[in-house]
Amino acid sequence: MTKEYPVIRLWSKGKPPVPTARDGVIFSFFMQHEHKEVALAAWRALQRYRQAVPPGSLGWYGADDGDILELDDRGWEVARQQMIERPSGNSGHALLMESPGGGELSNGYFFEYEGRSANNPFGHAPFSAVSFAFPTEYLQGNGATFLRILALELAQELPFSFGYASFAIISPAGLWSSARVDLIEALLVRYPGLDLHGLEGFGPIIGTRALCPSWLTFLGQPLLGQLGGIDALRNALPFPEVSLLPMDGDRVLVTLDEWPDPIDTQAKAIPPQYRALARLMEPVLFQYEGEEFLPFQQDTNQWLRRFLQP
Repeated sequence: MTKEYPVIRLWSKGKPPVPTARDGVIFSFFMQHEHKEVALAAWRALQRYRQAVPPGSLGWYGADDGDILELDDRGWEVARQQMIERPSGNSGHALLMESPGGGELSNGYFFEYEGRSANNPFGHAPFSAVSFAFPTEYLQGNGATFLRILALELAQELPFSFGYASFAIISPAGLWSSARVDLIEALLVRYPGLDLHGLEGFGPIIGTRALCPSWLTFLGQPLLGQLGGIDALRNALPFPEVSLLPMDGDRVLVTLDEWPDPIDTQAKAIPPQYRALARLMEPVLFQYEGEEFLPFQQDTNQWLRRFLQP
């Protein structure tokens, strides 16, 4: 069995236009732990991701000076140093991708990591965040069960507070922001199950809050406790499509459907299990406050609460 998905290709507004984003699946995990406490676990998860994707899927890496260089053996050593052996030890960062651009199907695979420790010079609280991307063809070729098992294996390595896996507009380092805004907005309105990946935007500020429900929703502490534990989830989600899988460390994986669902509202209503989980999670949903994200703050907050809206 396979599932059909919308084909999304977004190009930059500049001349000549270059591919900036496409359809795919994203796994993202957020951890309120110091970079030093997470870096090795994130590196192990990267090695598992590397084993799971086709050989050569990660061919380039982002250098500290902003250049994009070939990910050969030397490049892998640089990436390891970027994540776990920086001299200051205050932060770690890695961006590994399929291609630096120039091809219609580029950037289908990429890995991002961002972590900071308490004594970082940026003033943010300690945090770590990581994402793994796959083109839609990988999902269709391997099946949803395979991806769910892979997401669980990666999650086991990571001390997450919140995480998710979703059909998404994917692009490394938020390159989708250079595409036409009206095209992105139209996609998000039509497909509320479509995630707009942005690790760097949410990583430093999400804290121990959650983003909206997704195909796979990972809940760790303190979020799971604030929601009433796994019993509260069972009571709120009495749907045949939903499964709950307890994980070690008092965590849980909530699966809302057999396959990731972009939820095409031109063909059907939002499934009730998404709305039910959103209602339970409402007290812990992230919302922008103050003026840090003007003028897009209100639109972003509404988008994060889209399953709560009529």
